[in-house]
Amino acid sequence: MASFIIRTAHLRCVVRAGRFISEQRTRKTLFSERSYATEGDNRLPKIYTKTGDKGFSSTFTGERRPKEDHIFEALGNTDELSSAIGLAREFCIDKGHTFTYQLDKIQCVLQDVGSDIATPRSSARESHMKRTKFTAQPIADLESWIDTFTEELPPLTNFILPSGGKSSAALHVARTVCRRAERSVAPIVRSGEADPDVAKFLNRLSDYLFTLARYAALKENNEEKIYKRPE
Repeated sequence: MASFIIRTAHLRCVVRAGRFISEQRTRKTLFSERSYATEGDNRLPKIYTKTGDKGFSSTFTGERRPKEDHIFEALGNTDELSSAIGLAREFCIDKGHTFTYQLDKIQCVLQDVGSDIATPRSSARESHMKRTKFTAQPIADLESWIDTFTEELPPLTNFILPSGGKSSAALHVARTVCRRAERSVAPIVRSGEADPDVAKFLNRLSDYLFTLARYAALKENNEEKIYKRPE
């Protein structure tokens, strides 16, 4: 069920971004060679499979694990993160921000993050690893974007409270969800079950979302609330 959800979300993300799906990209996602319809049958697959009714779900490698397993906890957190970014993106679009293409790309990368997490190394074959390999390029992209936005921001001299308008506040919410996703992925990476670059990406992503929240407030001419110790 987890791999089906990841496949569906990935298709939605790619269509929205307006990009064609290349063969190379497809290899990096959790598409299964199994078809849900017989040859010549164009019916869409059902959204429900009933395979998780007893509290177990499958990894990409075919393992059946309890739904409270740390793998599915991390997958749920990254899925929630993508949803939070998607909501923030809508607020940013309403305000005419030009950086929303970056959020599109990040949501797609989060699908690759999920693919890697759903492929625990202890049960993965080489074919699994090739199809879900995570690269370090998205980390470099985040660092470049952070540096670009920071050049326009005033120096940070106080603690900032989540504020600055709907776009900024929503990006702060996404940042906190990102921190939780990072915490849930950290033990999986330490145990050798996921690529270390996945944890690095989430770490850098929270920094990006913090910076972007400040940038959105700046561009909308909204004041950021500063922490003041109660007297």
